[in-house]
Amino acid sequence: MKINKIEHIGIAVKNLEESIKYYEDVLGLKCYNIEEVKDQKVKTAFFLVGETKIELLESTDPEGAVGKFIEKKGEGVHHVAFAVEEIDSALKEAEEKGVALIDKTPRKGAEGLNIAFLHPKFTKGVLTELCEHS
Repeated sequence: MKINKIEHIGIAVKNLEESIKYYEDVLGLKCYNIEEVKDQKVKTAFFLVGETKIELLESTDPEGAVGKFIEKKGEGVHHVAFAVEEIDSALKEAEEKGVALIDKTPRKGAEGLNIAFLHPKFTKGVLTELCEHS
């Protein structure tokens, strides 16, 4: 698997607007993109920190993955995303090494990325996302 960089760190939040205000007013970052990813039941906001992004995730449905995460664990770090080359090959390699895949094939994520998640029970408790620029 060829990992290029940490693509982003996903942070689950209850209120996107309030969270954006914190990141802008307190940390001095600038939100450059807000979008809804309907099939993932989230609204996202992005901040660039060097070459890495912070992705804030607000659930649009309490039954969605982020909604359930917040209900169970509260706000906080949700996942780490790595930029990879050839996401299909990366998924195959992870599966061959015994990692359970949440997504057996890539799907479209925010910012037009092809994404797939690895199950946290097999990644030392960290929900891991693989991303490929399309």
